[in-house]
Parts: sequence; C-alpha cells; structure tokens
Amino acid sequence: MLIGMALLMTLFGSLGAFFLKKGTGGSFSLSTLLRNRFLYLGGVFYVAGALLNIALLHRMEYSVIYPMTAITYIWTLFLSALFLQEKITLRKLLGVALIVFGVFLLTR
Repeated sequence: MLIGMALLMTLFGSLGAFFLKKGTGGSFSLSTLLRNRFLYLGGVFYVAGALLNIALLHRMEYSVIYPMTAITYIWTLFLSALFLQEKITLRKLLGVALIVFGVFLLTR
C-alpha cells in the first residue's frame, strides 16, 4: 500500500509540472494566467502530491521515501512523449533504467 501511495505521489508531482507547462503555452500576461485552468490544475496536483508526501514521511524512512520521488522523472518522460511529442532517446531510457534500479535497491 505504501509503495502504491509513493507511486501516486510521484505521478501527482509529474502531472503538476505537466499542467504548469501546458498553462504557460499561450500569452503570459497576468490576467491570462489568472484565467488559465491548466495552472490551477497543476497547482492542485502539486498540493495533492505534497500531502501524500507528508503522509508517507510519517510512515516511511526519509532516506527511502525522498529518493523515491525520483520516480517522477519516469512519469515525466512518458507524459512528455505522449502529450508534448518529445522524443524518448536511448540516453533518456538509460537514465530512467538507472532511476528504477536505484529505487529498487532502496526499497529492498
């Protein structure tokens, strides 16, 4: 259950950044930003991720949960490829594999 919460926390963090990126795509005037639903959605995901992080820090060791936040990079890689048409390169895949391996080592 805690691992699932950690995965959800990292997904929320990645979605927060994704929607903030989407929200900055148009005009950058203050009035436009205040009416941009993507910025609010990004904020909601960031806050949800932070609340899950707090709950996890209460139940897990800091030296385990904090490095697990690197899983956010995995979600980001796939979200950027699917919705922003960014390329997944061999170098990016290698980086993700190293992250997964590191998290695996920490959680065992």
